[in-house]
Amino acid sequence: MEGKVIGPGPYRATKLWNETIKLFRGGMPLRRHWAHFRCYDSSFTGSEAVDYLHELLRHNYNFGPEVTRYQTLQLLKKFLKAHVIEDIKGRHGTEDFEDNSHLYRFPTLSPLKSLPIRPLLRDSSDLPRLIRWDDYEELPQQENIAPLKSAVMTSDLWNKRHSVAIGDVHECKLIRRKEITSKQVDHIWKSMTIAHLQRVLGLKTLDGILDPVYVNGKHIVHNIFSVNKAGIVVLENKAEDMPYWVVSAMKCLANWPNANDIKQPLYPGFERDILRTVADYYQRLKEPLLTFRLYEVFVNILSLLQEQDVATEALQVSCLLLPPPNRRRLQLLLRLMARVCQNPQLPPLNDTIATRTLMVQMFSPCVLGSADDMDLDELFATKLVTFMMEHHNVIFQVNNKLRCQVEEHLSHLKRAQIKYAGSDTDFSASPAFCKQIRRVDCEEQKIIGTQTPLQQLLEGLIADKELPVKDKRKRLKQVQGGRAARRGGQ
Repeated sequence: MEGKVIGPGPYRATKLWNETIKLFRGGMPLRRHWAHFRCYDSSFTGSEAVDYLHELLRHNYNFGPEVTRYQTLQLLKKFLKAHVIEDIKGRHGTEDFEDNSHLYRFPTLSPLKSLPIRPLLRDSSDLPRLIRWDDYEELPQQENIAPLKSAVMTSDLWNKRHSVAIGDVHECKLIRRKEITSKQVDHIWKSMTIAHLQRVLGLKTLDGILDPVYVNGKHIVHNIFSVNKAGIVVLENKAEDMPYWVVSAMKCLANWPNANDIKQPLYPGFERDILRTVADYYQRLKEPLLTFRLYEVFVNILSLLQEQDVATEALQVSCLLLPPPNRRRLQLLLRLMARVCQNPQLPPLNDTIATRTLMVQMFSPCVLGSADDMDLDELFATKLVTFMMEHHNVIFQVNNKLRCQVEEHLSHLKRAQIKYAGSDTDFSASPAFCKQIRRVDCEEQKIIGTQTPLQQLLEGLIADKELPVKDKRKRLKQVQGGRAARRGGQ
């Protein structure tokens, strides 16, 4: 039975918990059971509950086929503790759910969790303010330069030097922004990344999902530009990096059996010990790699996994928000998981669990988790990590749309522009580079600008004593013919 996909929102975990309870109550087969010479109607055994709920979760897109029987058992223990179910004697809370023939039943009404109160929608102006062209300064005026001599231009030359039409040309001046600092660049990346993430998630607000205060623009810039040839983040502070022995162990498993950092195994099960070494390191981290503060962001992306391109873009942008050490650890881990799962030469890493299931089950809690230990954390993590492992090469590429938008904005800020009086700012108190000209004055300039050069040309021909008289007459006729042609075209 396939449940509907819960839409995005800060209440997704609670809504999905309630939805799962409804699906379980509505579909769990109930029948008569005998125990201790007594008959119990509308009951089910622990094993029957695990069987049914396991299939329900595996075929529900919110969880997926990676859900294990063990994870299903853990969820039923939470159901018993929350009084979603009770044993046949009505006990719950302190009892432990058992995957056997022990009998259970539903109470008259399984309690659902109350949805948190929605925060008021904030205006989009509450997002980090994007530095705009309004933050400008005037181009400095050059001093101690002799003024240019006034000269009359020909009409063609005048038109070429002016990009505006003749007419109501307002007073204007050339301005540019102040020099952009690295701190401002970080802020621009932060503002535009958050706005891009909101659009990809399809949300009107990020309230309850992401607090911009906790987004560090410097981290975003570092994650984009401080990478090696493989696209993996390089840390400036080596003390924040992973220990050498962990990196060596990961290389050994990732390149099995062609590892160079560690000698070939000398005993059976060597590869399992290497895996345990890596797992111990990740499981001892203080918080999941996706951090507690970004938990809601990544949980919301779960509802987008049906649309692979959208989900991938959302993960590309979201992973830019991670502290660089976390992004590096996550990328190396997902790459290791993918290679281990795809390596047919690697011996089985567990006697009973398939390698793919083992890797997801072992490392998912290290990737995603909430500070409040939500009831469905483990299932959320399994679903998300499986997707990220399968698409890690694309997820850790910088999103081209976002990068082009930011670079275009930065380029725009660095360009000088012409501003006109009365548009954005009043420039009446400042000297102008361009000044309004009347149409009558323009026509006069056209006439004067044409006549003066012609007059100078005629005078030069007449005064030229070395030019033969025959040639002078010929050139004077050419000039006269050219003037007649221009008059005819006007």
